[in-house]
Amino acid sequence: MGKPRVPVKIVDWSEIVEWSRGLAARILESGWRPDLIVAVARGGFVPARLLCDFLDITDLLSVQSQHWVEAAKAAEKAILKYPYKVDASGRNVLVVDDIVDTGETLALAKRFIEREWGPREVRTAALQWISSVAKFKPDYYYIEVRDWTWFQYPWTRLEDLQQFIARIFREDERARGRILGEDELESLFREWYGVAPADFGDYWKLALDRLVEKGILERVNGGLKLLKR
Repeated sequence: MGKPRVPVKIVDWSEIVEWSRGLAARILESGWRPDLIVAVARGGFVPARLLCDFLDITDLLSVQSQHWVEAAKAAEKAILKYPYKVDASGRNVLVVDDIVDTGETLALAKRFIEREWGPREVRTAALQWISSVAKFKPDYYYIEVRDWTWFQYPWTRLEDLQQFIARIFREDERARGRILGEDELESLFREWYGVAPADFGDYWKLALDRLVEKGILERVNGGLKLLKR
């Protein structure tokens, strides 16, 4: 098998805990202490909550900054959804995301909090920083990624898998407009993403069932076909 079109690394829960603990250690080593942690929804929720535990922080809020609208496909720019104001005067705020890819989502959230919430200082943190493509470097990160990879986190397992499968049917000439048997689909999936459907466990069947329920795929003669584009 050659190089996948979209290299995927499946991340498990134990890695998330390990990385979050390591990230917390780096923050503590810097000597700076946050009073308030803000998760960048949705990817930053779990890392932010773990950091609250490791840093002994009780105040946790979130803002929703959105850039990736489909797994491994970028929107034109980041947007902030549901903006609101909080009095954070005199407080150190740590803004947390799971990964810094372009960096636009984290940078946007940081600017918004600085402008609207009146904090003493805002710093940023992420489990991973893709240094080869990011335009924004967080103040704290645990892992530097030099080669672009789609890190498939456990909290987006079903969502990403559905999008990965649908993308094959929409973009691969061998699948577009055809009925694919599951063996053929699994082979294309491995070729596209460099991981096997079996690596996702029960999520594979659940993703196929969900795509059929949504009317995106249709089961025909023992195979699957794209219904809507």
